[in-house]
Amino acid sequence: MTARRRTHCACGNSSKTVTPMNARARRFAAVGRAAQRVFLAALLALPAVAAAQLPAQQVPSLAPMIERVSPAVVNISISGRITDDPLFRRFLPEQPGRDREVSSSGSGVIVDAERGYILTNHHVIANADRITVTLFDGRSMIAERVGSDARSDIAVLKIDARDLAQIEFGDSDAVRVGDFVVAIGNPFGLSHTVTSGIVSGLGRSNISPDQDAYESFIQTDASINPGNSGGALVGLNGELLGINSAILSRNGGNIGIGFAIPVNMARHVMSELIEHGTVRRGALGVRITAVTPEIASSRGLKTTRGAVVVVVGPGTAAAKAGLRVDDVIVSIDDEAVRDAGSLRAAIGLHRPGDLVRVGIIRDGAPLVLEATLGEAEETTSLLTTRETESLLEGVELQPTRLGDELAGLLVVQIDPASPAARRGLQSGDVITRMNDRPVSSLADAAAVAAQLAETLVLDVTRDGRSLSIVVGPR
Repeated sequence: MTARRRTHCACGNSSKTVTPMNARARRFAAVGRAAQRVFLAALLALPAVAAAQLPAQQVPSLAPMIERVSPAVVNISISGRITDDPLFRRFLPEQPGRDREVSSSGSGVIVDAERGYILTNHHVIANADRITVTLFDGRSMIAERVGSDARSDIAVLKIDARDLAQIEFGDSDAVRVGDFVVAIGNPFGLSHTVTSGIVSGLGRSNISPDQDAYESFIQTDASINPGNSGGALVGLNGELLGINSAILSRNGGNIGIGFAIPVNMARHVMSELIEHGTVRRGALGVRITAVTPEIASSRGLKTTRGAVVVVVGPGTAAAKAGLRVDDVIVSIDDEAVRDAGSLRAAIGLHRPGDLVRVGIIRDGAPLVLEATLGEAEETTSLLTTRETESLLEGVELQPTRLGDELAGLLVVQIDPASPAARRGLQSGDVITRMNDRPVSSLADAAAVAAQLAETLVLDVTRDGRSLSIVVGPR
């Protein structure tokens, strides 16, 4: 009987049993191992042979597209002077404003090679006395400022040069979450840096601290860093989908959340700036707020998308069209409205005099109204009298409900320096009465305002408690 012995492999605690072989068996085994080594060597060589025989254009790569569009992305450097922040002068009024020199850099995109037009961000060139554009081929030249729009953060420059390349416009309305995109710009002074990623979200708003901003950002995880501002966000075919504008960051570096202005919005703003030197925007004439889960529940809505009307300005396009407080706007020209920010952006892409179809939900039923837009400068201020306006200056109010009944006016936000805040009114308070008159709507508050009272006595509920706050005289 053949003897057996036990040995262990180096893979934990498993073991295997091995039977000793005679000389003939060992020779056959050696031949088998040699053939196996030859076979493995041939197998490992196959990928290299296949790659050598595969035509270069069949190897997946973004290089051909990048080589085609990169010459249209430029570096922008600015120099200028700014005055110290007004906040500094507010707390130190005895100190005169001091000018200081600034310089910075960003990116831009040539979108019209024949006329030399370049799209970039407003914030890139906002403080510029001198704007220098450096092309992909190394040429540098001074750029002319055609126009700039702070609310959309878009600016248009013009250069006089030959042999320019341009990026063709895409359609940002056709962009979907999950689409592959490429960001091209000059982060940290590293010229023509290319990063890739996907579209992470659409219609992002409330990114800018400016409450008057028009925002409907494309969110991407393609790496965007300081210096990328004004650069190109392109699709895999090289079409321009957005102008890179902002990032969310804890330390100024990229964390995978970047934002680009949709090219359709940028293109509209560019057209206005070239034609008029400024942007003419249509206005619906309403103040709006988001559809919260509570609002959706109280109105029987199946979604929190849309924007709730909290004020309808008298004589505005909204008033003439028949819009009412508490209407929920869900679409403009049959395009869905995601939130208050997307409604603002949708209206901002129209000019005064444009006719728009406004889809709303009223008392749980859908309805479509037509409105002829007015000028964006039209105001829809709740309080129009100077005396009472000064007493509630800096206070933003919104009707709120308790069950199915209007309960009062919610203080959505309040300026800490306002007269009402100094007397103790806080964000989150609900005002139930003004000067002993119940207020459950903005119209009720406007009626109190019309009395030109020098003092406002506010009955307020806060955390289940009732209190009175007296505002004024100033």
